[in-house]
Amino acid sequence: MAIPTVELHPWNTEFEWIDHSGPFRRLTEAQAQQFDELGFLVLEDVFTDDELAPVIAAIDVHEAKTDGFLAAQQGGRFSIAEHGAITFSLFPVLADESVKRFASHRVFAELCHDLVGPNARLYHDQAVYKKPEKPRRFPWHQDNGYTFVTPQQYLTCWVALTDATTENGCPHVVPGLHRMGTLLHRYNDPLGWEIFEDHPEAIAAPVRKGGIVVFSSLSPHLTGPNTTNAVRKSYILQFAPDGARMLKGDVSQPAESSVGVDDPNRQFAILVEGKPVGQ
Repeated sequence: MAIPTVELHPWNTEFEWIDHSGPFRRLTEAQAQQFDELGFLVLEDVFTDDELAPVIAAIDVHEAKTDGFLAAQQGGRFSIAEHGAITFSLFPVLADESVKRFASHRVFAELCHDLVGPNARLYHDQAVYKKPEKPRRFPWHQDNGYTFVTPQQYLTCWVALTDATTENGCPHVVPGLHRMGTLLHRYNDPLGWEIFEDHPEAIAAPVRKGGIVVFSSLSPHLTGPNTTNAVRKSYILQFAPDGARMLKGDVSQPAESSVGVDDPNRQFAILVEGKPVGQ
């Protein structure tokens, strides 16, 4: 397979990747170096079953409502979500206090310290459940390719609520391309925004329940189809530097405006002047 050609996003004009130099609270120097070189790392056995139990229980209720909404739509679809295939349950932190407490866990504060900076907020959170009934792939994309945020380099923590394997749809990442900044995406209906169809250098990132796949908002990634007979559950939390802004407008033209990503109800502070907020 030939390596596909990539283009920069039109709004990506002055990006420079900055390596992380420490001191580190959660990561080792080797792990931080891997993150800088590859754009991701896997942290196993971070959360216990007891820590995850109330989070999973709350998100299961939230996800059931999402799936019920999809079932009522024409064709069982809404955007890239599909009843019986894949659901995206937005903002679990607004649905249950146990989830909000989890999002403020010291683990995330320490990862923000190491990889985001001394002042960081929760930018986005969603549960993604991949069902076994309709196996399907998810397209290669960068998180910043869906909604362009500046600074472009923010953090995604993909928390495994069940074991994530190559058989049920664990993340795969293409290393190195994150250092280019946001790439041009094209819409692949009905799958979503896509950089390329496939890449020969992709690396699978299986992770056990309670572990985290940590990657950059600029790391091209996807999750494979779920070919098992059980639901693969994940909770995705993204953290951006305080002061980050979302650009708006036609991507073929200069951005028309920007809005702050600082909604106090769901984009609350995680780290202030290097000090964890919450737990």
